[in-house]
Amino acid sequence: MNIHEKYIKRCIELAENGLGTTYPNPMVGSVIVVNNAIIGEGWHKKAGEPHAEVNAINSVKDKSLLKLATIYVSLEPCSHFGKTPPCANLIVNSGIKNVVIGIVDSNSKVSGKGVKYLKDNGCKVEVGVLEDECYSLNKRFFTFHNKKRPFVILKWAETKDGFIDKFRDDIAENTPNWISNEYSQQFVHKMRAEEQAILVGTKTALNDNPSLTVRSWSGENPIRVVLDRSLKIPRDYNLLSDGIKTIVFSEVKHIIDSNGNVIFERIDFKNNVPQQICKVLFKYEIQSVIIEGGKQTLQSFIDTNLWDEAFVFTGDVLFNKGLNAPIIKKSSSEINKIGNDLLTYFTNI
Repeated sequence: MNIHEKYIKRCIELAENGLGTTYPNPMVGSVIVVNNAIIGEGWHKKAGEPHAEVNAINSVKDKSLLKLATIYVSLEPCSHFGKTPPCANLIVNSGIKNVVIGIVDSNSKVSGKGVKYLKDNGCKVEVGVLEDECYSLNKRFFTFHNKKRPFVILKWAETKDGFIDKFRDDIAENTPNWISNEYSQQFVHKMRAEEQAILVGTKTALNDNPSLTVRSWSGENPIRVVLDRSLKIPRDYNLLSDGIKTIVFSEVKHIIDSNGNVIFERIDFKNNVPQQICKVLFKYEIQSVIIEGGKQTLQSFIDTNLWDEAFVFTGDVLFNKGLNAPIIKKSSSEINKIGNDLLTYFTNI
């Protein structure tokens, strides 16, 4: 690992502190170095608040050292006025002459303009250090801007004999049928805190009456998304009555609930539903979504190849009969144990 890679790696570590809190902005970390010593560092914490470069520069106690410094940034500094002033301008105005960037920003508002501004104003700029790692850090952001859709994560729990639920005639209605253990359940709440939205189908909403909120982890609740073609879900169910923002896909016309928290979007349920969902979520600037159920909804995203990652929890449970788990024709890239559960991670590359 060379010296530039060392400090970009540190930028990535800092940026990860913003996972789940920076939407719709990317996660960014920045380090300022003089004579192989870090004199300042920072990361972007939340949209509308100072960017990583601002926090790094502000953390430097002796500003006279900036003219001797190299600033490292995991993502190209912005060059436009948004909720905050351009970071490229700040770098130039601070007197920093050496800039090392992990990866270019694919957002059309930036996309090379920051690099150009720095060079035009006398900075020496190096781009493309640990580029793959920097892309992976902001895989949600890059997928959103490059593919014009959210980063799609599939998640389900299945038994050792391949079922995701018992037949509902055999159990009490409106209650979850737990397969995974408490550690896996906490992991799922961590996932919810990290992603911008979470989606379930009508049957899951009716059978389990889920809240889809963050409870066993610290973080913000995701935007809930639910399929309800014929508006069968009662208005007093958790997804529609607890005041958290929820988008409902149905065949009715576009309306907004009186309290403003429930939005109804109309789609054609006869034609490529996953693609229509992704298009609407892109409109709402949602960069990532967890598809949590049920089987038909999950399988539709698999069959249309509209997914990026999948997390499958196999619980130490047997049902003997029930609803079969979705089928994913990909080799697993990682397998871990969570208590007695087996977590298999798939990536769709």
